[in-house]
Amino acid sequence: MSETHNSIEQHGWFTLSGDVNSDMVRRVFNAVADMTEDKLTTAHILIQSNGGYVSDGICLYNFLSKLPIKLVTYNTGAVASIAVTLFLSGQQRYASDTARFMVHKSHATASPGARPDALSIIVEGLRADDQRTERILRGHVALSEEQWMVHAYSDLHLTAEQALTVGMVEAIRDFEIPKGKRLTNI
Repeated sequence: MSETHNSIEQHGWFTLSGDVNSDMVRRVFNAVADMTEDKLTTAHILIQSNGGYVSDGICLYNFLSKLPIKLVTYNTGAVASIAVTLFLSGQQRYASDTARFMVHKSHATASPGARPDALSIIVEGLRADDQRTERILRGHVALSEEQWMVHAYSDLHLTAEQALTVGMVEAIRDFEIPKGKRLTNI
């Protein structure tokens, strides 16, 4: 803890792993309730996730990016798919040297024998999800034209060094908990 502008900084260290889904949303909401009750000024969150549901990831991005708590996100392994959107909610973002990121367009599987009108609805939903996630991605990351082309048709994988180059992270740095501090699993 250090004194700044007549207030004491309170830091907390957290891990968040698993699928981005309604259960993760509930866990994050509960954890943030505890953070505010504990009067944290900064939350350091290690994220490990291969993705999940677009709407849940966007909900978490919108919620976390507007907190009255400074959010610092870390990737020490893999942050992929909609979890990248969640990761981008951090005001400061870091990745370990061996960490990887992956972004891609939305996808879905239609039921066998699906009618054209049902398929049309699925396609409209996928396009809407892609517009939402790409808007967030473009707001934080400066991919090259070549990387945007890969993203348009395939999975785009980024090393920590590449993530640094495009502004996804501000430095290559490990998640390190100060000795004697508590780690909370969300």
